[in-house]
Amino acid sequence: MRTLLSFPLFALLFLANFISDVGAIEIDVNSTDSLVHAAWVFAHGMMSYYNGNQTGGEQGKFVEPYYWWESGAAWGGLIDYWYLTGDDTYNQQVVSSLLSQVGPDNNYMPADETTSEGNDDQSFWGFAVMNAAERNFTNPDSSQPQWLALAEAVFNVMASRWDTSTCNGGLRWQIFQFNNGYDYKNTISNAGLFMMAARLYRYTGNETYLYWAETTYNWTEGVGFVDENYYFYDGAHVETNCTNLTLYQWTYNPGIFMAGSAYLYNYTGSALWGQRVQSILDGITIFFDSTTGIMYEQACEIAGTCDVDEKAFKGILANCMGLTAQLAPFTWGAIYQHLAQTVPGIAQSCVGGRDGVTCGTTWLDVGWDNTWGLGQELSAMEVVLNLLVQNFSAPYTSTTGGSSTGLITPVETNSTTVITTGDRAGAGIITSVALLMMLGSSWWIAL
Repeated sequence: MRTLLSFPLFALLFLANFISDVGAIEIDVNSTDSLVHAAWVFAHGMMSYYNGNQTGGEQGKFVEPYYWWESGAAWGGLIDYWYLTGDDTYNQQVVSSLLSQVGPDNNYMPADETTSEGNDDQSFWGFAVMNAAERNFTNPDSSQPQWLALAEAVFNVMASRWDTSTCNGGLRWQIFQFNNGYDYKNTISNAGLFMMAARLYRYTGNETYLYWAETTYNWTEGVGFVDENYYFYDGAHVETNCTNLTLYQWTYNPGIFMAGSAYLYNYTGSALWGQRVQSILDGITIFFDSTTGIMYEQACEIAGTCDVDEKAFKGILANCMGLTAQLAPFTWGAIYQHLAQTVPGIAQSCVGGRDGVTCGTTWLDVGWDNTWGLGQELSAMEVVLNLLVQNFSAPYTSTTGGSSTGLITPVETNSTTVITTGDRAGAGIITSVALLMMLGSSWWIAL
């Protein structure tokens, strides 16, 4: 059960005074107060990039250059921030933001994201509302869709896109044919489906979700996106039937598969899922510096080429490590060591900006690297937060105290999708409509 049930806001404000005039932030991994203080600093820094409540801002979305998925990840992170610190400063903002982006069908497909939303983007909003259900976060008014129902709707529409026309199954990266990447099947999109299925199975006990979790994991393994060392690769193009892999490894891919496996291990007690949890945990060692133990994004960080999205990936891994530790307690020792060894790197990095506590991208260098952004703050917050998880109960289910309700039954096991000529024709119509909308917007702006 929680041990910080009502961590008072005045105490958090008092702790904020410990930020020194020169900007250094000290984080003691053995002190709950120190970790909570650091999380407060980073959450505040993260929200400094949000202007949805200001004139010209859009509710629920962080400002450019941040893509829509990262907003979902941020709101999900702030649910954990509340749960693990007791500070409810951002709770109402989280509720209104999550509800503002549900779209006309309550499945996180808002019309203004049509030209860029992929399966992976949608899944991060699904994670956020699933997090709300599992943490007993403030339920929406009865006139609004409920957290579990939203998560079920995300899962259903994602599962309906399972594509057996190429690569013997799997999800494509993009939803619509007119988006770059529609010809690519990637690990993160399928990780999203796997994670949603695993979490919904544990929460509801519905066996259909287990089927989808097993199907997605087995496909990912069968197509070679994960190898015998439990290294997860980025994906492959459908033109080669997914035989020519893109070998980049990103922190969030194994993180999500590890946490999803932990959900299944926790609910089923299966030795197979326990073995997968351990093997993936062993595999993520490649993302921790061999000398210092500090987490880093190996595919781009040393070269300094991480893009806006990639600067947030470490935060997703840290979040998944915390979930894994709660659901599969035998992992806590290794996970604690990884996170605790990373903290000194964060402390020496988050000393930049005018406030003196702005976080940089890399935690390997001494000092701030002159970069800043939502992803950097989210990643730092997730690391320190997830050092607190052992003091709290595992995510709730419908039988252990979860109060969120659902309305939707899952896509049936025999409903796997084969993309047909008719589907492509329909996608072509959507493409035409989207292009006409964009041309119309351009014409209007020109006038």
